[in-house]
Amino acid sequence: MDSSTLLFNKLKAAEPFFLLAGPNVIESEEHILSMAKHLKIITEKVGIPLVFKSSFDKANRTSSKSFRGPGMSEGLKILEKVKRDYDIPIVTDVHESIQCEAVGKVADIIQIPAFLCRQTDLLVAAAKTGKIINIKKGQFCAPSVMVNSAEKVQLAGNSNVMVCERGTMFGYNDLIVDPRNLEWMREGGCPVVADITHSLQQPAGKKLEGGGVASGGLRELIPCIARTAVAVGVDGIFMEVHDDPLNAPVDGPTQWPLRHLEELLVELVAIARASKGKRKMEIDLTPFRE
Repeated sequence: MDSSTLLFNKLKAAEPFFLLAGPNVIESEEHILSMAKHLKIITEKVGIPLVFKSSFDKANRTSSKSFRGPGMSEGLKILEKVKRDYDIPIVTDVHESIQCEAVGKVADIIQIPAFLCRQTDLLVAAAKTGKIINIKKGQFCAPSVMVNSAEKVQLAGNSNVMVCERGTMFGYNDLIVDPRNLEWMREGGCPVVADITHSLQQPAGKKLEGGGVASGGLRELIPCIARTAVAVGVDGIFMEVHDDPLNAPVDGPTQWPLRHLEELLVELVAIARASKGKRKMEIDLTPFRE
């Protein structure tokens, strides 16, 4: 069995859930290595599998003036060092088909951004790397769309695919999280991940001095969305974590403070273990008789 399938099976079997976590974007090698070290210590203490996440390029920023990261070449070198020094699997995202081969040589999970979840050529190119593919549901999509997106990866010869809920557009510059999606997305037969931080973005909701815009967010509601997700019974949690979120160059308002990560995870593990959310309740509609 190849390494991708072994990891995929390990994550699917994780009890009560696995965690994809890290800072939104690579800011520096020193920062990424420090975050990886702390995340590994915390998740080993709590007892859940960790996949370290950070982006080498934020290609879908609303403004061209926004910070994007170090780029693919330098970013992959940093992520490879995390993988080697801390023995942690890596997840990072791609935006173009041409990136998939290089990213697949480093990342264990290739993530498809929400805006690109229906891009057939990108899904197929990612699938052909043989790596696990995590597809984020577009903010504009019904959950049923993810069955088709996952199928594109599977028909390309890769059965190791996960789908991720990250909120649904609710008017302008707002998102809403519909917990029904977490149930409906299971119909594709793939592990379901809940993105509990991006789903609380206020897209392009903040104007910057000198022009440009930045995403706002509702950090204080991250525990609310996380509690809901694990009670429903998701297979994995995706969350962006930062040691200094007020000074994070990207998505600061929806990055969870590192200092509170262990506290939140301990609570979420307790909720998930108390819930039977992963098991579908059989409903008996025959007349009740005393």
